[in-house]
Amino acid sequence: MKVRQLYSLPTAAEVRKPGAAAFTMIEIALSLAIIGFALVAIIGILPYGLGVQRENTEETIINHEATVLMDAVCNGQQGLDDLTNYVAAITNYQTIFAQNGQLASIPNPRRINWYTTTNSGMGATLLNFPLTNGNRIIGLLSTPKYVTVPFPQESTTFYISNHVVATIRAMTGLASDKFPQANPDVRDLAFSYRLTTEIIPYGYGAPVTNNVISNANNFIYQDWTNWTAYTNSTVTDTNQWISRYNYYLYAKNVQADLYDVRFLFRWPTTGQGLGKGRQVVRGVANGGILASVQPGYQLPAFPATLPYTLYYVQPNLFLKAP
Repeated sequence: MKVRQLYSLPTAAEVRKPGAAAFTMIEIALSLAIIGFALVAIIGILPYGLGVQRENTEETIINHEATVLMDAVCNGQQGLDDLTNYVAAITNYQTIFAQNGQLASIPNPRRINWYTTTNSGMGATLLNFPLTNGNRIIGLLSTPKYVTVPFPQESTTFYISNHVVATIRAMTGLASDKFPQANPDVRDLAFSYRLTTEIIPYGYGAPVTNNVISNANNFIYQDWTNWTAYTNSTVTDTNQWISRYNYYLYAKNVQADLYDVRFLFRWPTTGQGLGKGRQVVRGVANGGILASVQPGYQLPAFPATLPYTLYYVQPNLFLKAP
């Protein structure tokens, strides 16, 4: 006689084996909701992060550009012909003043001189002085803020205020944007900026008389140093007097040959104008400024003897005499 063994149904604990666990539909729904909230936050902050990265990249490019251009201007470099691949245009907004500080009584005392890689001119008058080499570019960027132009035949002197602005495609950045890239669409989309240059001497003009600055003095008072003679008459040491006077001459020499160089960068340049990027870089140029007259390129109607002039800083060392 056979005995039949009866089996009971397995319990839940017996059915649930290790590795066989799974999420329920409710748990999956909650997980998807959490992931959805996280994705919304990530997507919301992503444009901000990309914007910060772009701004940091642009500021890094501007810092590199400022180093190259400041070194070129302060040292009067004339062989940087590669700049013709990046400097698109230079514009000099000139205002001409008479000796009394008023606008000069000449035709059009406010003038716009423009220069591109193909031509140049004053307003609508073409003058054929394009940016074909590096020395023209540096010579124009180094134009002093104020220039004195004497005219003995008219027994007068004009003072020209220069506001030099250049539009430049970045020399650093993506290699696909750089020369020899000839596609105009790619070049137009490349990062570019606007540069305003100012070169101003620390001391210039007539001295102050009775605490009144004469009209000819547009800059800092030349006799700012206190290294002149002692006001205390009890000081009788000759060596101290000589040393003090030597310091005075040294300071006057440095002051007359010291220039404050200011670069204002604004970026990016687009078809709709300028972006929000803005940075000021300042440097010091020591030495004289060489005015190189370019024969054959003359401005019309003011007077005909005024040609184009390029300017180059001539670095020098100054030592205090013993």
